Amino acid sequence: MLGMSANSVSYNEQGSVESGVDAAQENSSIPASLSGSGAAFSLFSADYKKNEDLKEMLESNKESLKLEAMKRIVGLIAKGKNASELFPAVVKNVASKNIELKKLVYVYLVRYAEEQQDLALLSISTFQRALKDPNQLIRASALRVLSSIRVPIIVPIMMLAIKEAATDLSPYVRKTAAHAIQKLYSLDPDQKEHLIEVIEKLLKDKSTLVAGSVVMAFEEVCPDRIDLIHKNYRKLCNLLVDVEEWGQVVIIHMLTRYARTQFVSPWREDAVFDENNEKAFYDSEEERRVDQSKLYIMDPDHRLLLRNTKPLLQSRNTAVVMAVSQLYWHLAPKHELSIISKSLVRLLRSHREVQYIVLQNIATMSIQRKGMFEPFMKSFYVRSTDATHIKTLKLEILTNLANEANISTILREFQTYVKSQDKAFAAATIQAIGRCATNISEVTDTCLNGLVLLLSNRDETVVAESVVVIKKLLQTQPSQHSDIIKHMAKLFDNITVSMARASILWLMGEYCEHVPKIAPDVLRKMAKSFTSEEDIVKLQTVNLAAKLYLTNSKQTKLLTQYILNLGKYDQNYDIRDRTRFIRQLIVPNEKSGALSKYARRILMAPKPAPVLQSAFKDRDRFQLGTLSHTLNSQANGYLELSDWPAVAPDQSVRNVEVAEPVKEAGAPALGKSKPSKSAEKFYSDSEEEEEEEEGSSSEDSSNSSSEESESEENSDDSDKSSSSQSEKSSSESDSEKKKKTLKNKKLQQQKPDSKDRKQKNGNAVKGGSRSESESGSESSSSESSSESGSESGSELDSDSDSGTDQKKNTKSKPAQSKTVAKVEKKEVSLLDLDDFSPAAVTTPKSSILSPSLLSDLQGLSISPTASALQTSSPVFVPETSHELLHRMTGKGLSAQYRFTRQPCIYGNSMVSLQLTLSNSSDQALENIHISEKTSTGQNIHRFNAIERLEPQASVTVSMGVDFNDSTQAANFQLCTKEDEFSVSIQPAVGELLLPVTMSEADFTKEQGKLVGMNESSATITMTPENVSSQSVNRKVVSVANLGVIPSSQENIHRFVGKTVSSGSLVLVSVALNDPDAVITINTEKTVMGSMLLRQFKTALTNGGP
Repeated sequence: MLGMSANSVSYNEQGSVESGVDAAQENSSIPASLSGSGAAFSLFSADYKKNEDLKEMLESNKESLKLEAMKRIVGLIAKGKNASELFPAVVKNVASKNIELKKLVYVYLVRYAEEQQDLALLSISTFQRALKDPNQLIRASALRVLSSIRVPIIVPIMMLAIKEAATDLSPYVRKTAAHAIQKLYSLDPDQKEHLIEVIEKLLKDKSTLVAGSVVMAFEEVCPDRIDLIHKNYRKLCNLLVDVEEWGQVVIIHMLTRYARTQFVSPWREDAVFDENNEKAFYDSEEERRVDQSKLYIMDPDHRLLLRNTKPLLQSRNTAVVMAVSQLYWHLAPKHELSIISKSLVRLLRSHREVQYIVLQNIATMSIQRKGMFEPFMKSFYVRSTDATHIKTLKLEILTNLANEANISTILREFQTYVKSQDKAFAAATIQAIGRCATNISEVTDTCLNGLVLLLSNRDETVVAESVVVIKKLLQTQPSQHSDIIKHMAKLFDNITVSMARASILWLMGEYCEHVPKIAPDVLRKMAKSFTSEEDIVKLQTVNLAAKLYLTNSKQTKLLTQYILNLGKYDQNYDIRDRTRFIRQLIVPNEKSGALSKYARRILMAPKPAPVLQSAFKDRDRFQLGTLSHTLNSQANGYLELSDWPAVAPDQSVRNVEVAEPVKEAGAPALGKSKPSKSAEKFYSDSEEEEEEEEGSSSEDSSNSSSEESESEENSDDSDKSSSSQSEKSSSESDSEKKKKTLKNKKLQQQKPDSKDRKQKNGNAVKGGSRSESESGSESSSSESSSESGSESGSELDSDSDSGTDQKKNTKSKPAQSKTVAKVEKKEVSLLDLDDFSPAAVTTPKSSILSPSLLSDLQGLSISPTASALQTSSPVFVPETSHELLHRMTGKGLSAQYRFTRQPCIYGNSMVSLQLTLSNSSDQALENIHISEKTSTGQNIHRFNAIERLEPQASVTVSMGVDFNDSTQAANFQLCTKEDEFSVSIQPAVGELLLPVTMSEADFTKEQGKLVGMNESSATITMTPENVSSQSVNRKVVSVANLGVIPSSQENIHRFVGKTVSSGSLVLVSVALNDPDAVITINTEKTVMGSMLLRQFKTALTNGGP
């Protein structure tokens, strides 16, 4: 309240606060005269003396001295100093006739009335008189002071004052009354029913100044009374853009809760748009189901809310942007959510406190909707200047966004993060690598190898975290990784972190059958150092001893007895209890019961692998943007979002009958029809909707505020008056022609993609029936705002500017019309920032970074050869064709495709394909072509349309597809004159490569750079017919389009290629060691490497040609 009071007071003399500071500095010299006294006495004497001169000034007869004293006092309050002891002297001046002095006295009283209630009560009669003061600031200040005196005796006086203020002519006083409602309710909750009456009255207020405050009072007093909102819903939606920023936040949160109770869920149609449900073909039943689901029609009031909040995504206030984002998340159809991504990413430029809240909400969103933020993945890369909690949140988001397409890029980032000096962050990165390994099976082995190499790191924290994560990963498939367990056992002596040592001991005990020779030796070492170990290590040592006693008692019986004796007399009672329990369990004697028979089943029971989940997995139960969501626990006053109703409640409850619009509709269309139409178009979303609503009296128009319609009329009048008097008729006819041509242009632009406009055209300028000077000022103001960086999202701002800049706009009409057309074509938005251009969803196209985990992540090496490599001709071209369209599905048209393995003539990043189209019907097919629309993001070079294909004829055409180094299918429509068929091209991973030439020395050099996570290898046993060099070469080049490198060693075969899209090197070597062979693949594209390795293993282990 102090902040609001201070804002409402206008000082005549600038520098009042400075004078207060000067006064404090002057008074600070007083204690020098009291240096002989004690320190404490000196301090209190100084305060007494300092305030004494202010008291004298307040009691003087001169108004100027009183005013100066009050300025100094308010200055002290602003600096956080305590001025409560001046209360008696200040309250005497409450009845002063000087307006400026009275304002400052009220500011003081608002601050201290609650502390000095008895003295404040003496002045109640003065406050009551001030409630009738002609000055609105005095009336408001008096009400504010009165509501700050928290004494139950004056509740009736406060209630009466609030009711009178609620009907005041000044919107500022009504706003203050709304604030006072909350104070009175906290003082006396029994007044709730009376206060609800006042709230109901204030909710009908059309002033934007009052709207935010009364909704805040509604949320505090009666948030469950949504029946009060029905009639005011449309008005609040339309006023929202003009309400002050903090009022916008409150209204948006309230309308979010309201909408969840009044509208049906728009999410049921999302099965059609689900990003993970990509299908190449739909049969007739599925098509019918899709058509039925599209029949869902959104309630016009639901759409009104979404449409009117959308411009606020460009607000300069981060709380407003966050509020709109959570509204869209909880209320909008899933396919419209993408518009909030760019707004939230923009907020990451703000202070770290803002970043923290925004990142927390993005982390929750990214778990459910990865596609929303995947194009902006680079915005979540960690910077060295980020605080640890910001780094951890960005790491969380990157882990959530990881998929098969971008995992290579993300792992490269993680490799750099592991070297961070921030130990907590480095540990969190290792945890993130572990989560990626469990979520994406293709990179599990790669991540494991990288983590094992981190065990030799100098930093204990990194080593300890690696051990813990490896332990969790090994639980998924322990039998395949006994080598890793052996390696960890060798490093055991060098590891000092207790958690890591305990994890290794647990692994040894759990999988002791896989390392029967090493486990007893580890137990022997632990027996030596048992007494000096940490408690957690001792407990795992006892467990290891028990498990080895059960599986290998010959070697470990004496060692186990020794350790159990040591544990029996340990200082920690947990270890003593565990030792006694284990002894009775594994060493049977007369006293031990039946439990010892099941010792092996108890201790060696298979344990389920731990699930590595996001820390934000369960936060979606709270509404986004709330304190409860941030804390992950329900905060006091949190209101839960209700579930969508199964059947929509009656929407007629929101209808408001207003007499004025009826008169306007019946009146001749002269002056009033124009403003009403422009107001209607201001809030409508597209030309089609405007034309539909012209006939009837629009609810949007009727509910918009009177001030808005007046400003529209004024701007129209000023536009007419600004035109030249002498050539009035000619200028009018010119302007009408320009309006018509401008409208025609816009209609042409709107027709092709009206659906896209509904989703994307949130804040575009609508020309149509509005004056040209208005639209020109809108476009110029929006352009200037985007250049200067100001972030106002409302169109009304530019409307209000049009009145002052009429002359400027009338002079430059031709330039303005061009600008408007340009704005219509591409929406000028503050969110369209260069550095937020969406990155490709797949891996980057420039092969620059080639990091290595093998050398303990010692830095990133640069590979300049990839781009300069010479492409060679293919060694082997398969003749196999794949079916694209069956003749039955294609109504006589069949299509087959094959990979030519040649460089594509349509683009360097495209894979070349040959398409054979056949007509097996008895009628000619016309206009065979590929539709412009593709359901996935690949770039496709279409073949020229085939005008006519005779019956039983075939034709071969070529095309190019940029698969972005991914095996994701390219889905598109193959069309004839009458029909469209959904088809899909699924590339084999080997067809995404081009062969290159390279010397053996260069191959070895490049292979040395691509190690660690970039290396995949496997050992296989080959059939006798595959052991020959000729057979190996034939098998490898048939699987993948690779070039063969002449080798100086007979038993090692080397192959090299590069990915078509990004040019990343793929190095393959097959080392024969009869009858085994080791296949090694080195590439930055770790997912491609894993897939190629599987295919090579299959090809080389199978017999046949």
